[in-house]
Amino acid sequence: MGCTGWRLLWLACLVSTFLQYGAVRVTVRESALEVVRGDSVTLPCSFFTMMPLFRLSIIWTLTPVSDPDSPTQVIVYDQGQVIESPSFMGRVGFAGMPWSADIILNSTWVSDAGVYRCVVSNPPETGDPGIGELSLTVLAPPSLPVCLWEGDTDAGGNVRLSCGVVEGFPTPKVIWEKLEPDKTTLPVNMDDDMTGSVHIANVSAQTSGLYRCSVTNPLGTQHCYINLSVYTPPDNSPGILQGVLLSLSMALLLLALMVLVLWLHRSAQESKWRISHEDDECYNEIKYTPSLIKRSFV
Repeated sequence: MGCTGWRLLWLACLVSTFLQYGAVRVTVRESALEVVRGDSVTLPCSFFTMMPLFRLSIIWTLTPVSDPDSPTQVIVYDQGQVIESPSFMGRVGFAGMPWSADIILNSTWVSDAGVYRCVVSNPPETGDPGIGELSLTVLAPPSLPVCLWEGDTDAGGNVRLSCGVVEGFPTPKVIWEKLEPDKTTLPVNMDDDMTGSVHIANVSAQTSGLYRCSVTNPLGTQHCYINLSVYTPPDNSPGILQGVLLSLSMALLLLALMVLVLWLHRSAQESKWRISHEDDECYNEIKYTPSLIKRSFV
C-alpha cells in the first residue's frame, strides 16, 4: 500500500472518530446527593465537545418529589446568557462556565428535593444533546408541631388528641405521652405521614393531666403539649340524704311546735271560757237573791 493509501486510511479513521464523537457527551460524577435544608450543594455535570463553545446551551430542570408530574426549569445558559427560574432566583448559579455545567444551589429548601437533569447541546455538534441525571435529597428537622384536642371532656365522654407537623425529612416519628401524674406512653394512630392521634374513650378523673406530643427524626425533636381536664360531677349522695333527714327533722319539729302552740292556745281559750262561765254563774246567784228575799217578805 502506497503513501496515498495510508493517507486515505488515516483520513477515514479521522472521519470515523469525528462521527463517533459528534454528539456532546455528558457525565454526572454523583448520581445521588444529600443536603441539610438551608445548606449549599453543588450539582455536578461535566461535558465533552469537539466544537467551539460559541453556541453552547445548558439547561437544568427539576422533577420535584412533591409533584413528579410537573418538571420545572432551574437555570439556563444559552450562548453566554444566564437565565434563572423565579423559584430559584438568587439561590442558583453556574460554578465553572463555560468549561463545566456544574451548578451551586444555595439556601436549599425541602421543595428542592427531586431529580435534576442536565441537558447540554453545542451546535453545530451533530447528534442528540447530552443528558445527565442525579437525585437530590433535602434533609430537614421536624417543624414545630401543632397539638389539638376534640371531643367531650365530661366524665364518660370520648376525646381525640392530634399532633401534626408541616415539614421534616426523614419523616418524623410521632410519640404521645401522658406526663402527669405518671409518665405513660400512649398508642398512636397515624392519620397520615405527618399527623398522629390518640383516642381516649370513657374519660374519667384519672384521664386528666398533661399530655406531650414529640416529633423526632435524626436531625432533631420538637414538642407540643395539651393540658386535659376532665369534669367529674361531685358525688353528693350522702350529703343529699343528710339534707333530707335534716329537713324532715325540722319539719317534724315545726309540726310539733305548731301542735304545742295550738294546744296551748286551745287550753288558754278553754281556761278563759271556764273562768267566764263561772263568773256568770256567780253573778246570776247574786242577782236573783234579793228578789227571792223580797218575795219572802211579802
